Amino acid sequence: MVPGDEIGLRIDQTLTQDATGTLVMQELEALGLDRACTEVSVQYVDHNLLQADEKNAEDHAYLRSACRRYGIWFSKAGNGVSHPTHMQRFGVPGKSMVGSDSHTPAAGSLGMLALGVGGLEAATAIAGEPVYVRMPEIWGVYLTGELPQWTSAKDVVLEMLRRHGVKGGLNRIIEYHGPGVSTLSAMDRHVIANMGAELGATTTVFPSDGAVYEFLKAEGRPQDFVEITAEPDAIYDVTEHIDLSTLEPLIAKPSSPDNVVPVREVAGTEVSQVVIGSSANPGLRDFAIAAHLVKGRQTNDAVSFDVNPTSREILADLTKMGGTFDLISAGARIHQAGCMGCIGMGQAPAVGQNSLRTFPRNFPGRSGTREDSVWLCSPETAAASALTGVITDPRELADKLDVAYPDLPLPARASINTDMLEAPPEPEEAHREPLVKGPNISALPDFPPLPDRIAAPVLLKVGDNISTDEISPAGARALPYRSNVPELAEFTFDQVDPTYPRRAAEAQRTGHLVVGGDNYGQGSSREHAAIAPRHLGLKAVLAKSFARIHWQNLANFGILALEFADPADYDRIEQGDTLVLDGLRDQVPDGGDIIVRNETKDEEYPVGHRLSPRQVEAVLAGGRIPLLARA
Repeated sequence: MVPGDEIGLRIDQTLTQDATGTLVMQELEALGLDRACTEVSVQYVDHNLLQADEKNAEDHAYLRSACRRYGIWFSKAGNGVSHPTHMQRFGVPGKSMVGSDSHTPAAGSLGMLALGVGGLEAATAIAGEPVYVRMPEIWGVYLTGELPQWTSAKDVVLEMLRRHGVKGGLNRIIEYHGPGVSTLSAMDRHVIANMGAELGATTTVFPSDGAVYEFLKAEGRPQDFVEITAEPDAIYDVTEHIDLSTLEPLIAKPSSPDNVVPVREVAGTEVSQVVIGSSANPGLRDFAIAAHLVKGRQTNDAVSFDVNPTSREILADLTKMGGTFDLISAGARIHQAGCMGCIGMGQAPAVGQNSLRTFPRNFPGRSGTREDSVWLCSPETAAASALTGVITDPRELADKLDVAYPDLPLPARASINTDMLEAPPEPEEAHREPLVKGPNISALPDFPPLPDRIAAPVLLKVGDNISTDEISPAGARALPYRSNVPELAEFTFDQVDPTYPRRAAEAQRTGHLVVGGDNYGQGSSREHAAIAPRHLGLKAVLAKSFARIHWQNLANFGILALEFADPADYDRIEQGDTLVLDGLRDQVPDGGDIIVRNETKDEEYPVGHRLSPRQVEAVLAGGRIPLLARA
């Protein structure tokens, strides 16, 4: 396994969620799947929970019927966010897993090898095919010491983002090791592994040790424990050291997860909304520490204090501890167990008002408000700020209120309840299961093969770190169309240029191109950010570099992802220029430089690709689905 070489991985488990899962199920249908070939596959309903009309309800009915048809577990709406719920019920140390959600690496907290992938990779994994990735480097992060009071696991991963930025983990697996690891619970590790996605990492891995055993024991699954730790003389491609005892409360300013500063530097900034929850801070401890801080007090009059439980189990245990009562008494609004505001489904903040969230991402517009101002912080900082109405260092507030740092006695056994998890029926019954498709469930579009010549306008030029949220937005307006590609396509690049869909329609005869900067397509794994632009006629993207999952998604749907040989050529192209790429069906398999001619400016630029022969075959065919259908 040489870093940079393509490898294929056998997959034991898969995780899908409803914002991406409807396409996965449509892909399973297109593949003609008989029954899931994995050990465990689970479909969660945790994103599209707001049933403002019939669309989300139709998606949920379709997903349940597809799960019954293909042999997949179904987690009903309100059961919980996929990542912590999967960790509680299905995660097993040493197993491999892929998920059609970029935060799937959270399962690395249990010693799993868990990768976020596009929906089509998840579908083919369910069908028993290997998942292909470029072999990453292994980045060993050595932890020593113990976190000081009023800091927590969120501050560890924010420190990593402060040091290395959103591209620091590209083509790397982050492996945490050292004596400091033993001071972190399994759910603490979940926080850090979850937000490894914000570093751009392929995945994050922790050892499976005593903390993992205690977690599985509390979940009634001690038999699933397998000890997996690094050898004492393990060698890493890249090394890092963090002394946990030196950390202080940190916060990510708008509008990027790596815009990190100490809380004390921005203390006093006014706040109008505080939201606690999400897969980035999903543990019982995260809610209990906030409840302890606000107990017997009232949150600031100007603040909306929102709490999104991450699973029914955690809400039940928090209630038994009295924490739910303390939060409600302090003015909190308790919402259903799900992603909610993290994906822009409700809880959109006011324009020009600061929103503090214990979420993983604060990309522009992800909250559902175009001109938002979202900050990322720990539950301690969030709760302290909810009380004061301004960004507040929890250490200072605790001193002022004479609040002692709590010793939170979490239950030795969790409130396990599997009633909202539906096991798949036996194969004989499953074969008779009809797929329930409402009017909002469309068929997958048919895409033609890659042409030998592209002569098309640059319809859009964007800068660095464009996220998939900006390409195919989240939020209550767009998410209900996740299973209806033609309708969803009308929202493409809505955050960047709302005229893009109309102009793409006008250029349908020739198709069009997009030019991007570094790290194009960072963030969510949603393959809608590839399939919707392709539906609108996108032929190729020219960029300085690509984020891993989106780069793979582009290939999956037959869009040519090209990188500038000289990044300075990016500056020479303007929106509206007509570019010509000739002889593609010979040049793309050859793997050498491809010359792009700018007819508008009479210039030429060399570009290349990093596609494997397997990916080249898919791009030439117009995508993996037509390629597999042809086979």
